[in-house]
Amino acid sequence: MENIIKLLFDKNIELHQAVKDELVPKIAQVADLIINAYAQGRKLLLCGNGGSAADAQHIAAELVGRFKKERRGLPAIALTTDTSIMTAVANDYGYDVLFSRQIEALGGKDDILIAISTSGNSQNIIRAVEVAKFKGLKTIGFLGNDGGLLKNLVDIPLVVPSQESDRTQEIHILIGHIICRLIDSRVS
Repeated sequence: MENIIKLLFDKNIELHQAVKDELVPKIAQVADLIINAYAQGRKLLLCGNGGSAADAQHIAAELVGRFKKERRGLPAIALTTDTSIMTAVANDYGYDVLFSRQIEALGGKDDILIAISTSGNSQNIIRAVEVAKFKGLKTIGFLGNDGGLLKNLVDIPLVVPSQESDRTQEIHILIGHIICRLIDSRVS
């Protein structure tokens, strides 16, 4: 059993190194984009399904509350938290428009959407990005595998090159934490 555990750690370390080698400039670009949006009074919207929904909520909480330092609360909304909206929209319109309907209502020009999808092919996330782009939001994809369809739809794709959704989600939250730390360093 210990050999399996060591192997899993080794595979995870290799994936972290690959992401570090490939994505550092894009992560910095995303942090700058969000910091500039906050400076202009804009907000951040986040969405995802399953564990990615939890990641969206986690990142929003770090920004609304605090991450590492005391600062003003920052406008970040996880579109996965209002069960009344979620059940009403899913019931009345279908699950595929769950997030796009909320972006239609809450998103404004130059706001930012972080769309999280380990496959890059979630239909409701694709629709969310399409509506966000139509409304003039900047779009960022926290993606996995090869990035799926979303890779070419979002403005900045952060693709974790793994087919294992658990490994991808671990790195997504790491990237989220790095972005929060960078935001903390520049926003008071």
